[in-house]
Amino acid sequence: MRFCDLRQKEVINVRDCQRLGFVADIEFDPCCGKICQLIIPGPGKFCGLFGRDTECVIGWNCVRQIGADIILVDVNVEAIRKNCDKDL
Repeated sequence: MRFCDLRQKEVINVRDCQRLGFVADIEFDPCCGKICQLIIPGPGKFCGLFGRDTECVIGWNCVRQIGADIILVDVNVEAIRKNCDKDL
């Protein structure tokens, strides 16, 4: 599977059936060539004019299934966004 294929899929959390968005970037281990994390941008602020909210970084181990149109993940979204805020 190529990165361009992942970017076209919507990420959905199976815990609450919430749409998280589309994959914007990935983090991978160059030694073994495996994907480590999916990076999903946060929702846009006021009409998209003032930037975006905190992005979600989802570990590859949280990915449950990759389908034709969606990627199902099992994550606690609040915990992921709080961890991203601490990095800033």
